[in-house]
Amino acid sequence: MRALVAEGGKVVAAARSMNDLSRLAEELGPAVFASACDMRDRVAVAGLVDVALHEFGQLDGIINNAGIAPAASFESHDLSVFDDVLEVNLLAPAALAQRAGQHWIASKSPGSIVNVASTSGLKGKSTLVAYSSSKGAIMRFTEALAAEWARHGIRVNTIAPGAFETAAQAAVTSSPKVLDARLKKIPLRRMGEPSEIGPLACYLISSVSSFITGSCFVIDGGEVSKL
Repeated sequence: MRALVAEGGKVVAAARSMNDLSRLAEELGPAVFASACDMRDRVAVAGLVDVALHEFGQLDGIINNAGIAPAASFESHDLSVFDDVLEVNLLAPAALAQRAGQHWIASKSPGSIVNVASTSGLKGKSTLVAYSSSKGAIMRFTEALAAEWARHGIRVNTIAPGAFETAAQAAVTSSPKVLDARLKKIPLRRMGEPSEIGPLACYLISSVSSFITGSCFVIDGGEVSKL
């Protein structure tokens, strides 16, 4: 979000809780409009397009980066949790993309969609069966939608991050032993910083990447590519 604002963008930021969003909106100023939205509510998710049009008058792109990743052994995993993961990680992005595409096609003003997947969608991970499945699905969704909407000038791409220093990785970063073992799997021997994803997202949203669609950009310090 900070990268988009730094490049002159205006952003509708959505999350279930307004606490962090309100702080970000206050920090970044009028370029950010905070909107509470439960990603399990497809009507509310699709409605974010109308929020953007009302607040800023246009919609140039969307970034689908909401996600949940409950870890558990699959044999004991309640399949209702699987449903929940797919709802947030796959169906919410689909609902938002569909509504945005309807607007862009009707107005003949194409935009760009960036779906944030994960390297877990490229290589399935133990105890993250639901998460890996959802992220693999969002990659195929990206490719299929890119092929379908290319004739309208709408571009759809994916970013697949590896290990990044976020709150979701607290169990790793809080333990020196666990962190050391994790870093040994990454050729660059460090975790990524969230700020390192921002420039790539800006590039894919902007017209600078006008000939790129249906692609997946891995940003993981070389972990997936190593032998």
